[in-house]
Amino acid sequence: MRGGGEAATISRVFGTKVIGIDMESNFSAEAAQEVELQVADATKMPFSDSSFDFVYSYHALEHIPNFRKALQEIKRVLSSGGHWMIGVPNQSRLLGYIGSKGATLTQKMIWNYTDWKMKFMGRFTNENGAHAGFAIEQLSKELSNNLGRPVDISLEYYKTIYPNHTRKLTVVSFTGCSRFLFPSIYYYGSVNGV
Repeated sequence: MRGGGEAATISRVFGTKVIGIDMESNFSAEAAQEVELQVADATKMPFSDSSFDFVYSYHALEHIPNFRKALQEIKRVLSSGGHWMIGVPNQSRLLGYIGSKGATLTQKMIWNYTDWKMKFMGRFTNENGAHAGFAIEQLSKELSNNLGRPVDISLEYYKTIYPNHTRKLTVVSFTGCSRFLFPSIYYYGSVNGV
């Protein structure tokens, strides 16, 4: 949650209290005025059991070496029937960073080149410092094992972000090409089922 911008957006959109955490304290001053931002480790969160109704993790798990412990912590801090949403880069993607805001075309090309280089070297993993993320099957299995039954909401996510391309996105998903064309994957679920 770099800067706290996502936490502030969630607070504004849903009109609710939000607490955001990150390992580094480089929070934006604007976000810090809207929400509570804390330096904390996702594998040992400083919150009581069952203290949240919703946990949102956006492009964070791939940076956490012991991501399973982070998933267990999400379950611990969620209230009974609490919901979660998790998004990560799609490790099987052909291209990434397309919709990255604030990045130049040159930066996006360099990042994709770096990803492909790591793939060809057999080093495209989170452990090797790549921004690899997770394959769909891997993430689904990890979420099932740690949080309960996940629902893939990637298509709905992209339709919301790119409303002028819903027909194309639906075709990409229906044909199974989303496995390689969606740069990130998103899942939703609840502690006691969906």
